[in-house]
Amino acid sequence: MSRWAAPEANSTAAEGGGTPVSRWAAPEANSTAAEGEGTPVRASSGFTLIEMMVTVALVGILASVALPLTEMSMQRQKEQELRAALREIRSAIDAFKRAGDEGRIRRSATTTGYPPTLEALVEGAADLKDPAHRKIFFLRRVPRDPMNADMVLAPAATWGKRAYSSEADRPMEGDDVYDVFSLNRRTGLNGLPYAQW
Repeated sequence: MSRWAAPEANSTAAEGGGTPVSRWAAPEANSTAAEGEGTPVRASSGFTLIEMMVTVALVGILASVALPLTEMSMQRQKEQELRAALREIRSAIDAFKRAGDEGRIRRSATTTGYPPTLEALVEGAADLKDPAHRKIFFLRRVPRDPMNADMVLAPAATWGKRAYSSEADRPMEGDDVYDVFSLNRRTGLNGLPYAQW
């Protein structure tokens, strides 16, 4: 046997008949507790003033970042509604003009063929090519300008209107409605004023 061999694991058992214990065994985990020396426990306490100040500062920073993002998201949603409303009204105006050019609705020789008002698109006009002269409707309803916050105004009154006789850079109302535009003077996220959309 080598002189460096580890002691027999059961040497104690052979001598005393007890449970075999290795001389390399780790100390008992509760040896300290057995001697009466417990682990010191830190008493629980509330937040300190510094911790509270740091928390409030972090909440303020997060709020200052989230608020502009929320406002931008709401503006983008309103701009999408504005585009949809402009597209709907302009398509209805063009359909009214086309119907007059095709002789489907009555029009005077002294008019441009564009609708006299936005409400005329909702009221419709009799189809002269239909034996029953049933009406042709060009809009279900006039959409509101989403950029106009005055809910007292009628939907048609929320829009600026350009007559066919007026210039694009100086739109003015007249005997017909050639185009519509937003009366809001703000600038969109694309850098263009809403009135030029």
